[in-house]
Amino acid sequence: MSEAFICDYVRTPIGRFGGLLSVVRTDDLAAIPLKALAERNPELRLDTVDEVCLGCANQAGEDNRNVARMALLLAGFPHTVPAVTLNRLCGSGMDAVAYVARQILSGEAELGVAGGVESMSRAPFVIPKAGSAFSRSTEIHDTTIGWRFVNPLLKTRYGIDSMPETAENLAADLRIDRDAQDLFAFGSQKKAAHAQSSGRFAAEITPVTITRPKGESEAVTVDEHPRLTSLEKLATLPTPFRQGGSVTAGNSSGVNDGAAALLIATEAAAAANGLVPIARIVGCATTGCEPRIMGIGPVSATRKLCARHQLNVDDFSFIELNEAFASQCLAVLRTLGIEDSDPRVNPNGGAIALGHPLGMSGARIVGTAALELQLQQQQLALATMCVGVGQGIAMAVATV
Repeated sequence: MSEAFICDYVRTPIGRFGGLLSVVRTDDLAAIPLKALAERNPELRLDTVDEVCLGCANQAGEDNRNVARMALLLAGFPHTVPAVTLNRLCGSGMDAVAYVARQILSGEAELGVAGGVESMSRAPFVIPKAGSAFSRSTEIHDTTIGWRFVNPLLKTRYGIDSMPETAENLAADLRIDRDAQDLFAFGSQKKAAHAQSSGRFAAEITPVTITRPKGESEAVTVDEHPRLTSLEKLATLPTPFRQGGSVTAGNSSGVNDGAAALLIATEAAAAANGLVPIARIVGCATTGCEPRIMGIGPVSATRKLCARHQLNVDDFSFIELNEAFASQCLAVLRTLGIEDSDPRVNPNGGAIALGHPLGMSGARIVGTAALELQLQQQQLALATMCVGVGQGIAMAVATV
């Protein structure tokens, strides 16, 4: 059986909702890291790429009709290269990496590109068709995030808690107080600020050129979402999702835009294309959980992954845990027996600071985990995240 190696990883900066990247079409945004991979690896024969798989959670606007296929054509890949778009909501980008890795492990592919994209700024409003002839009623749904076209039976059985409400549920169930959540969020901001100022992110970010309203061009080179804050400022923020709650805008991830991509290959394909492996994909696991506490999903996914590969959480030098909400992260860490402030967790900050473009995030945390292993010369990293409607996904990557 072949092994699957991550040979390169690149991403766009992450934009704020309605921010600098909101002027970029979603399919164009997805094409940027694909084109960057080709440019960064001049010996790469694009006609030998067996598959391109991108994760995308929305797929209701410019990301419709298989955005991965449109993106590779826009990026200049040959039309003979196939592509598929995968949707596991927040876990889409990570599952795209697993999809390509499985093809390589099974012998169905030797070289592939995996990643993800989301432009939450450009998510459209949608209107359902009328249920009867000459209907005079209509409704409109915002596709940025959350429930729409709800099935009444599903609502009766499981409820339709919003993402922040699921974070409140976990905080209440596991007695995770506001102070602990704000402290975790503040830590994410500090780590991201250090990574940004030290140049750590320069190794993974490719610029995005945008056109300003007056026609001038600007290269966006840094993440837009991180913000200066303090524990005192975080403590003043309201809890709009539940009266007497603890989840705020400051201890939650953002609504964002971005794209990422990774080159994944067998050892032979890497050598033939002048690629140098960064890390090896050990395996991936997915699980389900109650939708009302969807944020706990990484616990069962991590345990399943560890059991399958004879690992435990102490074996990981780094843990990239997607920060959907601080309460959700703390619930996962505490349930897995990991300290709130464990330095292995998100050493360069997480989605609370950087933002969470849904389809991109899983690819980003796998890529940054692989780079961190290489930079710090460590052996093993875990990337894991919760998934809306109650799922978890976890992936282990190892040094080469």
